[in-house]
Amino acid sequence: MGVGIGLILAAAGAFGTGREPFLGRAIWFVASAVTLAFIGYGVDYALRGDARLSGRRPLRLALVAAVMTGLTTLLSFGISMAAGGARWADLPGYLLVSLVMSAAITGLAFALFRDRPDEPEAAPGPPRFLERLPPKLRGAEVWAVEAEDHYLRLHTSKGQDLILMRLSDAVAELAGIEGAQVHRSWWVARDAVTDIKRGDGRATLTLKDGAQAPVSRTYAAMLRKRGWV
Repeated sequence: MGVGIGLILAAAGAFGTGREPFLGRAIWFVASAVTLAFIGYGVDYALRGDARLSGRRPLRLALVAAVMTGLTTLLSFGISMAAGGARWADLPGYLLVSLVMSAAITGLAFALFRDRPDEPEAAPGPPRFLERLPPKLRGAEVWAVEAEDHYLRLHTSKGQDLILMRLSDAVAELAGIEGAQVHRSWWVARDAVTDIKRGDGRATLTLKDGAQAPVSRTYAAMLRKRGWV
C-alpha cells in the first residue's frame, strides 16, 4: 500500500517535484510512504487496546493519521534541516506532504478493511494448573490448594488428592481462576468460600468441602481491599 501511494505521487510529480529525476523522487516518496505505513500500523495497534475507541474505527484512523502526520513532519523536516536543505519557512510544505500521504494511507486502509471487524484478542486458555490434576480429579473445580510439606493438597469439587509441587509455582499457574493466596500455606478460590469467621484479630475461611483456611496478617489487608473479609 505504501509503495503504491509513493509511486503514484512520484509519477504525478506531486508537491512541485516534477522537475526532479523520476528515480530520485520515486525513492523519496516510496520510502516516506512505507515509513508512514509502518508508523500508522504501530499507532493503530496501540490504540486498539483503548476501550473508548472500540468499534469506532473512523475515529481511530483519524487519530492514527494525525499522529502519523506529526511524527513524519518532524522526522523529515528535522533530517532535511540538519542536512542544510530546509529552512523554517519550508515547514508548512513538509506538513502538507505528510498530511496528504497520511490521509491517503489511512483512507485507503479504511476503504480496504472497513468490513472487517477489529480482531478480538485471543481467548485465554484454561489455567495451566488444571493440567496437573490427577486423573480422578480431571474436570473438577479447584476450591483450594493447601501446602503440606513438599506436597500440595488439592481441595476440589471431586474430592481431595496430593501432588508434588511448590505452592508458589501453583499460585502462578492458577492465574485465570479468581482466587488469592490467603496464608503462606493456602491458596483459595473466591467462589469456594461459604463463610468467614473472625476472632482474636484473625479470620478463617470456610470452604465448600468444610475445610478451614486461615487468613494470615500478611494477606489480610489485601483481602480486605478486594472485599473478601
